[in-house]
Amino acid sequence: MTEELDSPAAELEAAAWHTSTYSGSNNDCVEHAALISGRQAVRDSKDRGLGAQVFGPAPWRVFVSAVCDGVI
Repeated sequence: MTEELDSPAAELEAAAWHTSTYSGSNNDCVEHAALISGRQAVRDSKDRGLGAQVFGPAPWRVFVSAVCDGVI
């Protein structure tokens, strides 16, 4: 890859995406990627073209806590 990975688009393109283990057979789930920069990204597995939501370390912890607590 010739593009620098400090570009957000290049970092997302190079990411190793993983499907949620909670996804059902209907594919209604999200995908997650730990990015090279240390940020975390999530995207809709049904419509990857919508892009990804990217979180820094502190917001990621808040997001995961909210999901685990059933807030979102």
